[in-house]
Amino acid sequence: MHNARMVSFKKKLHVSWHVAVASFGVVLGCAAAPALQLTSDISLLFIGIGMLLVVCSNRRVGFMILALIAGSLIGTWRGSSSYSELQVYKDLIGGQLSVTGKVAEDATIGQRGDQRIRLENTRSEGTTLPGSIWVSTIKPLDIKRGDIITASGLLGEGFGTINASMYRANIQRIERPNPGDIARQIRDTFADGVRVGIPEPQASLGVGYLVGQRSTLPEDLTEQLRTVGLTHAIVASGYNLTILVSLTRRVFARFSKYLAALSGTVLIWCFILITGFSPSMTRAGIVSGLGLLAWYYGRRSHPIVILSFAAAITVLLNPSYVWGDLGWFLSFASFAGILLMAPLLHHYFWGNKKPGIIRQLVLETTSAQLITMPIILFAFNQYSPYALLANVLALPLVPLAMLTTFIAGLTGLFAPVIAHIVSFPATILLSYTTSLVEKVAALPGAKSEISFSAVQVIISYVFLIIVLFYIWLKTKHNFRKDDNNL
Repeated sequence: MHNARMVSFKKKLHVSWHVAVASFGVVLGCAAAPALQLTSDISLLFIGIGMLLVVCSNRRVGFMILALIAGSLIGTWRGSSSYSELQVYKDLIGGQLSVTGKVAEDATIGQRGDQRIRLENTRSEGTTLPGSIWVSTIKPLDIKRGDIITASGLLGEGFGTINASMYRANIQRIERPNPGDIARQIRDTFADGVRVGIPEPQASLGVGYLVGQRSTLPEDLTEQLRTVGLTHAIVASGYNLTILVSLTRRVFARFSKYLAALSGTVLIWCFILITGFSPSMTRAGIVSGLGLLAWYYGRRSHPIVILSFAAAITVLLNPSYVWGDLGWFLSFASFAGILLMAPLLHHYFWGNKKPGIIRQLVLETTSAQLITMPIILFAFNQYSPYALLANVLALPLVPLAMLTTFIAGLTGLFAPVIAHIVSFPATILLSYTTSLVEKVAALPGAKSEISFSAVQVIISYVFLIIVLFYIWLKTKHNFRKDDNNL
């Protein structure tokens, strides 16, 4: 028995599994950094990297623990460094302050008509402030992404990845750099072309599909989309990016695999530049890029490896994601549902048969809903009982709606005389979605209230992991053979 254990510990694994464990350690280290409040000495980073090199060179099962420790040291160093930088806000919160910063995303309008802005690269009295500051103002001002604004007011506590807030701020100055945010200008110009041939709110919906301009969606439509669980498909997200990358890959792969990979990479960068480097798009870009890279080199990585590595990269870029960004948790939970739960459920009920489009859509949507439900119930105290119905009826038409909206936008820019005729298919598809959302959101009980405690969330995920592990033991499903099109 003793010899058998020694043999198993000396067994070599593919290095990707050690990377996955180390990545999990990075996330754990970043998450624990605020509580541990350890030193941000860079020696932690070097020790972690050194241990990781030893692990990757040996690749034995027994070195998994060393990989976890290595990743934890790296994550703790990054989290501690970021956390110590953010302590500058302790002396500023509660006082009057004037800040100057760059508008990071499109300004949005709240339910009370206030304008909401997220600032980055912020300075105050010559001092650089780390992270982001959330600013709201009751004045209807022309503020666009990329503008430099100066705001003054009472600095309050932050939330999520926002480090501080300033409600009802006085906007003292708005500066629009020249040339400024060129990607945003291209997006807005294209959006104007879409509106030449497509009426509202269908035009804003189509622009949301393609370029993520969420600020122009009417508030009532935004609320209806949230009620029926379709927000993820309407605005720029991993779903939209996956469709575009998959289409580009298939088109250019006919000519050259290199050209397909290059085109997909360029598309990812352009899409993120146009939509903005929001947390959700950064995550989607990393996961899509990893999937494209694995496809180009003929590798079929396990979903756990891809997700853990992508999670580690995102928290190294911004440790505050794991400290309170609800979107970070929801996006990775959704990815886990699509890449892990859906294939397992299909194999368990239908064996190795290739799923049809409708069955795959239903399984992926159901899996994503189940995996994210505990977090949603904990954070929002509500769920959408008709989300599966709305997703099944709407999602199959999203790729076609994106294509026809793109054609309508080009026509509106270069041939506005015939824009209404060419845009007719896009108008029909988008009108179908707006009508569907309105009707489903009006159904009885469309927004049901139920709350979860933190303990219930933990119990729910323990239960889901046990069930999925049981299904895997029964099916021995090979995830590396799945074509997830990331």
